[in-house]
Amino acid sequence: MTSNPGEIRTDRLLLRRVRPGDLRAAVAVMSDPETNLFNPYGPPTPEATGAVLEEWLADWEKDGIGYWAVVLSESEEVIGFGGLRHKVLDGEEAFNLFYRFRPEHWGRGYAPEMARAAIAWANRERPSRPVIIQTDVANEPSQRVAEKLGFAHAGEPVLIDGHPILLWRQGVPMTT
Repeated sequence: MTSNPGEIRTDRLLLRRVRPGDLRAAVAVMSDPETNLFNPYGPPTPEATGAVLEEWLADWEKDGIGYWAVVLSESEEVIGFGGLRHKVLDGEEAFNLFYRFRPEHWGRGYAPEMARAAIAWANRERPSRPVIIQTDVANEPSQRVAEKLGFAHAGEPVLIDGHPILLWRQGVPMTT
């Protein structure tokens, strides 16, 4: 596997650095009401999604890592977005692992496949920086993915922007 996170291939997926041309796909994924079932703010507007995409692009420029467009290798269709983003949590630098896919691609193992590639890259290239996952307390599907990846629930829910969130960490619970 390459140390360049700008393009990683798995068995079925191409994980590639997001680019400005991904706006239409980002709006389709991020603004879908089904993908926002556990988002306390609801689906973002297309303009807000454009601003999020700009943040993701800036992450790549600033940090050399960020969220990918998740593309089916066989069809070249963007089916979701996910990857790693720098986060400071209680003074500790970490990677936040994020995944969001179009509903018609749920249940096919794409989120764990993408996540395993992201975790492998982080563990190999930046082993001192833990990988965390944040899920809404009611988001059982994302929690199942975290468990499937070998993440441990890290204590009681924490409030982030006033909303209860579960924190997950590879194997070792966090102290929060």
